[in-house]
Amino acid sequence: MRVALLAPDLDPGYGWARYALDLAQALSAQGVTVRALVQVTAAPQEEIGLDVCPVLPHLVPPTRGFLRRSLLTIPAVRHALDGCDLVHVVAEPYAPLAALAAGRRPLIVTAHGTYVPQTVRRRLVGLLYRWAYRRAHLIAVSGYTAEQVRAVLQGADPAVIHNGVHVARFERAAPAPEKRGPTILSSGGVKARKGTHVLIDALALIRALVPDAQLVITGRQDDSAYRAWIEAQIARLGLASAVQMPGVVPEDTLIGWYQHADVFALPSLNVGDRFEGFGLVVLEAGACGLPVVGTRGSGVEEAVIEGETGLLVPQDDAPALAAAITRLLDDPALRARMGEAGRQHARAQDWSAVAARVRAVYESALAAHAAGNSRRDIG
Repeated sequence: MRVALLAPDLDPGYGWARYALDLAQALSAQGVTVRALVQVTAAPQEEIGLDVCPVLPHLVPPTRGFLRRSLLTIPAVRHALDGCDLVHVVAEPYAPLAALAAGRRPLIVTAHGTYVPQTVRRRLVGLLYRWAYRRAHLIAVSGYTAEQVRAVLQGADPAVIHNGVHVARFERAAPAPEKRGPTILSSGGVKARKGTHVLIDALALIRALVPDAQLVITGRQDDSAYRAWIEAQIARLGLASAVQMPGVVPEDTLIGWYQHADVFALPSLNVGDRFEGFGLVVLEAGACGLPVVGTRGSGVEEAVIEGETGLLVPQDDAPALAAAITRLLDDPALRARMGEAGRQHARAQDWSAVAARVRAVYESALAAHAAGNSRRDIG
């Protein structure tokens, strides 16, 4: 089986690119030949040992005129697809380009969260996205995401395959970070949808009971206005010495924080039509034996086993978030029990198992494609 994956990059630093890299490596280990089509501005990744073609239009960070630039690359993408049996779109905005370039090949699109509902609602171009998604076999990374897809695409029935994690990568020893006290870790970036401002408010409440508690937030900081607002909030609450926001950090540094922090928190919010599709960082924390606190009402609920691997609280509720985190900080035995349960849960979601589920979708799509060709030949 020869599969083309379309993603902006192959990079452990952020969502689409990490998913593409992990899936490509897991599929390759299972005998699938993978060709990764990435944006022309992607950084070279010779060390990953994959067939990489930098032909896609620039997507990350976003720029204007993306769809027009997509259409201009159709000939180059068609050429890059030569020899591939199937096309898998990892980053949803590439779906129209893939549908137009794939020819009669089966098309797979993974819905990670916001983008399928958001793109089909756009004026004019929404029609093109709707056509592309209906042409595809859909995968959703959570049942919550699948529900949002069904709500905008009547008759759609995505296969639900949760995100995976390379457990061995997170179980290896990493350098210990400079830890100043009981540490709360959050990863995934400084942004409203991650509930960063709620976490800062919660920290002020936590420090009233745990005065030396610290907060570390890793990940992208693309929204400069929101970052400035968060910095002002930190200063107003007198938390400058208690919060670190180092941005995107090397993988060893991130794993070190996962392994040595005390609690992981992802207080995600639904902001307008934007929502958390799953919460991969929750699985990563679990793989390191770190208990987690998440929020209800999004795909994060499916990454946390309530009362076993962590705790769930309502969205946008700083007192409830603070109470859950403080409960874990005050109870080492509970942290250890939930951390071990999180490690076992992550092992069940290792990428080897997840890739096998994705491969089953491929095989079903190829079988349906072959059956359709047979019917056309008979006709």
